[in-house]
Amino acid sequence: MITGKNYIGVDTSAKNNRTYTTFNPKLNKPTEWVFHEASQEEVNAAVEKAAIAFETYGKFSDAKKAEFLKAIASEIEALGDELISVYVQESGLPEGRAKGERGRTMGQLRAFATLLEEGSWVEATIDTAQPTREPLPKVDIRKMLLPIGPIAVFGASNFPLAFSTAGGDTASALAAGCPVIVKSHPLHAGTGELVASAITKAAKKTGMPDGVFSNLNSRDSEVGQLLTMHPKVKGVGFTGSTNGGMALYRLASQRKEPIPVFAEMGSINPVVVLPSALEQKGSEWAAQYAGSIVLGAGQFCTNPGLILGIKGQALDGFIANLGKEIEKLEPTCMLHPNIYEGYEKGKKELSSQPKTAEVAAYKGETTPNFGEQKVLTVAAQDFLDNPVLHKEVFGPFSIVVQCQDKDELVTVIQHLEGQLTGTILGTETEIKTSPEVVNALVDRVGRIIFNGVPTGVEVCPSMMHGGPFPSTTDSRFTSVGTSAIRRWVRPVSFQSWPEELLPDALKNNNPLDIMRLVNGEHTKKQL
Repeated sequence: MITGKNYIGVDTSAKNNRTYTTFNPKLNKPTEWVFHEASQEEVNAAVEKAAIAFETYGKFSDAKKAEFLKAIASEIEALGDELISVYVQESGLPEGRAKGERGRTMGQLRAFATLLEEGSWVEATIDTAQPTREPLPKVDIRKMLLPIGPIAVFGASNFPLAFSTAGGDTASALAAGCPVIVKSHPLHAGTGELVASAITKAAKKTGMPDGVFSNLNSRDSEVGQLLTMHPKVKGVGFTGSTNGGMALYRLASQRKEPIPVFAEMGSINPVVVLPSALEQKGSEWAAQYAGSIVLGAGQFCTNPGLILGIKGQALDGFIANLGKEIEKLEPTCMLHPNIYEGYEKGKKELSSQPKTAEVAAYKGETTPNFGEQKVLTVAAQDFLDNPVLHKEVFGPFSIVVQCQDKDELVTVIQHLEGQLTGTILGTETEIKTSPEVVNALVDRVGRIIFNGVPTGVEVCPSMMHGGPFPSTTDSRFTSVGTSAIRRWVRPVSFQSWPEELLPDALKNNNPLDIMRLVNGEHTKKQL
């Protein structure tokens, strides 16, 4: 059952008196669960415990950490129907989405466990000594990745499981050897409490140190600020708005010891529709993109908020079909009245911009908090001249930009801010003759998609879920897939160290049997 307790294993008598409840957007009323805001004393206690835990957890074997991650997945699964029920009530999302996201969350945890069990992720690199080298001898140098310390993770509003309490940030940080303090998202604090209880059970069952994980509740920014500024927090993971991510980034950079903030923020995910795609499958693409725009009430960071095409009969037909298809679809519930109101505000702001035209909008009756989809169109030059039209509208909304020719299409792409994804629809033949379009799009995105939709992010080692600013604060890293572990580690070189004092990953006999780079050769061989 949900208790409103903070799972940090410390004295909670110093709680704030402030409380709050979560909200059922589908019923348009508060839930029955009451949560206490974490106090400054609780924040400090959680971080101090995490710092102490790091002294031992950071040195645990990969096998032991893998056991912990697999236990977390099992305990989440053991929560059963209660977790699904609370998720649905707090988010307004359907049961199928809840179960799918639970599966993704458990899958992420187990994927990191597999990564740890294999072991080569530490990137062990060895350059042996050459004492007789001329003109100067060469010393023995060995390098590997080591964890950086306690990490603050901020839950995301739109993914109560996969990007929240035990989501990708938490899983990757724990895999790296870093204790985690979660700032639970206030929209789904009950879901967070249940998941936190599962992590706590897993930690106890697998012998993890006290403080390896904490969950703190808060509905405002105070707890997040305290965590980010705490001198013993060494990194931040965030998924949310540009304003929220940049506020944390600025705080972290102003510390006496600045720390990295890996924030995934806004993205409108441009889709380039080349004439060949529309001539061959225009009506099919229109139906597919209508579905992608309204999927999950448009509350995905990869929602296709911008469609770019070249003026002509094919584009005219696509726009008309997109309008027909999107008007057929029923609106769905958004995550919270505040998110619904933000969507309505953004939709009205962009719809009121001069020289825009409505393609389609839902005309039927809806219930409170159900996001009504809308598509606009605008000429490319007017889009370029009006920065307001470049804004992300978080919800089922998109703009079709009509370009005069390929040169203007490239110009529009080049003037976009950094994005998580970019998509190109077209035949292979036309894309081969359009390298300037492809190159311009690659320069602006973290993932480029051929003949598909951006919604849907596969959890796998080759996934890049990140992109140039402002889609993220650091385009070199992903928040999805096993490469996400690289955010929470740093390389350390050991020079001229005695064999018996080296970490196992760097010892001559390779006791972990991992792949290493030895004198320029990838090998598992012993030295």
